[in-house]
Amino acid sequence: MSVTETEAPARLTPRLRLVLVLLLATQFMLAADFAILNVALPVIGGNLGFPLGHLQWIATAFALCAAGFTLFFGRVADLFGRRRLFLGGLVVLGAASILGGLARNPEMLIVARVFQGLATAAVTPAALSLMTVSFPEGPLRRKALGLNGALMSSGFTAGAILGGVLTDLLSWRWAFFVNVPVALAVLLVAPAVIKESRPGDRPRLDVPGAVTVTLGLLAVIFGLTQASEAGWGSATVLGSLAAGVVLLLVFHAVERRVAAPLVPLSVLRRRSVAWGNVAGLIAFLTETSLVFPLTLYLQEVLGFSPLAAGLSFGVLGLGTVTGGVLAPKVIGKVGSKRTLIVGGILQAVFTAALLGLGDDRSWMVLMLVAGFAGGVGNMLVIVGFMVTATSGLADREQGLATGLATMTQQVGITMGTPIMSVVVTSAGATAILGGLKAAIAVNAAIVLLGLLTSALFLRGDR
Repeated sequence: MSVTETEAPARLTPRLRLVLVLLLATQFMLAADFAILNVALPVIGGNLGFPLGHLQWIATAFALCAAGFTLFFGRVADLFGRRRLFLGGLVVLGAASILGGLARNPEMLIVARVFQGLATAAVTPAALSLMTVSFPEGPLRRKALGLNGALMSSGFTAGAILGGVLTDLLSWRWAFFVNVPVALAVLLVAPAVIKESRPGDRPRLDVPGAVTVTLGLLAVIFGLTQASEAGWGSATVLGSLAAGVVLLLVFHAVERRVAAPLVPLSVLRRRSVAWGNVAGLIAFLTETSLVFPLTLYLQEVLGFSPLAAGLSFGVLGLGTVTGGVLAPKVIGKVGSKRTLIVGGILQAVFTAALLGLGDDRSWMVLMLVAGFAGGVGNMLVIVGFMVTATSGLADREQGLATGLATMTQQVGITMGTPIMSVVVTSAGATAILGGLKAAIAVNAAIVLLGLLTSALFLRGDR
């Protein structure tokens, strides 16, 4: 039976609290899983015999599947059942995590990462759409999305720290095994408390649209992930990006002609969906990629150890958690559009403030203060984007809306670091601080661009 907005309760019942805890725990685990192996890559390479030049495939295999299939699975959740896809994805995630933890060669590990990415592409939009259909538009949904944003952001930070701790104290294999008890606990409880949500009249799946959009996204993501290794001017990167653009144009043409499109163009024409996702893309691109120049600053300029540098980003993580808690209240007072603008101003100002960083450790105070305040602003934008991009749509379209939002998140995370890497390295090894400041300036300019698009093209919602 489909869950409709008219059936959604106006207050947080005990069952809904448990639903929220289960969905938030899952999203936190998925966010942590995205980052948990990054610090363990050299150890994994030495243990399994990965050639140094191929280590990036441990991350790339995951990112390709997590971003490339998320829109497809978001729509599948709408058509065949969100709870069914959510639970099935968790089963795959648990099995893939066991396989990764038991891997004895590079091939086994890459297969595990592929299936972890596919599971993430299925579970993330399914969990978000279950959240949006379980909580009606208004204070309850804003609160749920605010907590989701806060825990998702803290999950990225916790994943990097947890990966280092597990690798040092136990083994890199526990970076995989840690997913299993969380997935098992959710699988045991969720069927009893989360209701199935799918339309009574199920249209046929748009196979041509699904194939072209998935292949197009895979090509674009592959090009972005290879840019930091091969350079933006390489034939592989340019060819992959060009193929992706062509396939996405073919997808657009397909969607104009089929009777039951995978992505109805009427949804994409909604300003809240189109420009909300632009704001989200820029928010994820800028804040996650800012970690790259700041990591280099802490280690190469100030001389901190990798562990000390990683712990420093806990302050930024604390800022994003604070922003996630504040965002529902801010949206309730001024609306989602103004929240996007306020958050963008905060993030832009405090990112630009990092241009004042110097070459001695006394500048750490500026970095920590600006990182915290910029993190608050960034999370205001992310929650504002989630609310904007999923509001005003029927329940039958929530999987599509959250699939688009998840795709936006994954693409933003993927493309940010290659862009920052190119800006930093263009300054040359002899001017590393200048290169870092150039990257920070570009980052602040992109934030400002997102702020302007929200101000100019989104309608007010008050």
